Amino acid sequence: MTGVAVAVVAVSTSAILVDASDAPSLVKACYRVLFMTAAVAPFAFRKRGEFSAVAGRDWALVTASGVLLAVHFAAWFASIEYTSIAASTTLVTTQPAFVAVGAWALLDEHVGPRVVAGILVAIVGSAVLSAGGLLGGSAVGSNPPLGNALAVLGAATAAGYTLAGRSARQRLSVWPYVFVVYGVCALALFCVAAWRGVALLGYPLHEWALFAAMALGPGVLGHTLINWALEYVESSVVSVSLLGEPVGSALLALILFSEVPGVFTIAGGAVVLLGIAVTTLGRG
Repeated sequence: MTGVAVAVVAVSTSAILVDASDAPSLVKACYRVLFMTAAVAPFAFRKRGEFSAVAGRDWALVTASGVLLAVHFAAWFASIEYTSIAASTTLVTTQPAFVAVGAWALLDEHVGPRVVAGILVAIVGSAVLSAGGLLGGSAVGSNPPLGNALAVLGAATAAGYTLAGRSARQRLSVWPYVFVVYGVCALALFCVAAWRGVALLGYPLHEWALFAAMALGPGVLGHTLINWALEYVESSVVSVSLLGEPVGSALLALILFSEVPGVFTIAGGAVVLLGIAVTTLGRG
């Protein structure tokens, strides 16, 4: 559980670091994932013999997983530019609800009444959370409805990344798996950046420091450590623990940026987190 606690603290800094950078959101995503790939490469190549055990179909799934992760990062990083950190991080944590629906629709997994109830509660909470922007309330951000929608897209694609990689993860240990997924993700992001003509160089030193911090903090110490912890801790416990991310991010945003969440964000966020907790425990 110590590893899970460290991971939760690390991922809570993700939105803060993204918001602190003035670079385009796509550039932030590119370099975060590129530096994550470089960080895990030495560990992955110690187990390079495992790559030969992966079948062609699994390579296709891992590739799809990496592309979906790229969409997740691109959408979520953009979300933080338009809505509050509290709203963005809360909505992106609805991933378990999308995983449950996807597992039922694609993998024919049983969905019990507690899972259905949890998903419905999370949907109600998301509606309440977004109401502040739609009704012109005290929502934070230049375009809260757009930012909230991008955060939900980030949650949905993160769920797709999880489902697509589930099969290959059974035959690859954590380091080779994340190396391939991160590598595909980085390649996809750089291709989109090049296609859109986004400047990839010429940023000041402090921006490069933020890119590296995004990779090593919430990236390696956060998500990679979570993947490692899943071998030793029940997945439902890990997933529920990750509900601490939006709380930690909101507190850091309040302290560092004086960003005070609106009433709709606080109320809706609490309902969303309750729904995700019910969904996760129901699946567990």
